[in-house]
Amino acid sequence: MNISFSSRELRDLVVAWLALGVAFAIFFAGGGQRAISMLFGGSFGLALVVSLLTAGVGFLLHEVAHKVVAVRFGQLAEFRADYGMLGIAIMSALVGFIFAAPGAVYHRGMLTEREHGLIALAGPATNLLLLFAFAPLFVAGVVLGSGVLELVGARGLVINAFLAAFNMLPFASLDGRTVKAWSTPVFAVVLVVSILLTVGLLLFVGF
Repeated sequence: MNISFSSRELRDLVVAWLALGVAFAIFFAGGGQRAISMLFGGSFGLALVVSLLTAGVGFLLHEVAHKVVAVRFGQLAEFRADYGMLGIAIMSALVGFIFAAPGAVYHRGMLTEREHGLIALAGPATNLLLLFAFAPLFVAGVVLGSGVLELVGARGLVINAFLAAFNMLPFASLDGRTVKAWSTPVFAVVLVVSILLTVGLLLFVGF
């Protein structure tokens, strides 16, 4: 299996990663006015780095997982950013909420329903696996008394659990719809686990 990325695809991935980092940094700051205050106060840079390492990485690996599994099944697959939706993500964050649909992996070739389902499942499954990467960071932050490390761990946990739960919803072009069309039991288990993890992590580590 040969995974390669075109120059356009790499550009789209980097732009989407940066745009989502900015959008989530503004959102976590509490909107545009507070983000501007943080910018002039010198703390927005840290907020941006935290968002790039949590929401940004969660998104990036979610999309790469779709591509890897699609290529594994013999597909021609590439990520394409939706620049209009990236703009909406930043604009929505400025007014205090966030709506992020940064783009998608498009693929072509003959596929079975199972292969379609597994390609769709790869993204949310990757977000759930990332919980095992962020959990030690959160624990280390608590043990070492490092607020930054604790923040990265906490946000990484909550954001990735939420990304898994949101993308498993069986609506529109979300992954859950394709997974459900392949296997209702798999869809139900992953959706329920993702929702329970999101709620539990929100209660345990906060937002």
